[in-house]
Amino acid sequence: MDTFTSLKKKLDANKKWPLTYMFKFIVPAEMDKIALVEALFDNNATIYHKESRSGKFISITAKQEMESSSDIIHVYKRASSIENIVAL
Repeated sequence: MDTFTSLKKKLDANKKWPLTYMFKFIVPAEMDKIALVEALFDNNATIYHKESRSGKFISITAKQEMESSSDIIHVYKRASSIENIVAL
């Protein structure tokens, strides 16, 4: 079973929809990478940034209302195409 299938099963088992879901990503502290992550979300998302101590990485936390587990998986799949991204 792949990671997305496992996550979908967990989300469907434990959540009622719609819900506010919190995404966390770490990317290199490069404006283009940050912009790509922010583009995963719509204007209603609340997005926070936190720089690492070294300043080489940015932690991005985004909270957005999601309609289904499939919508959450879709965000993670789109994020996986961003080079050097870590999803938490």
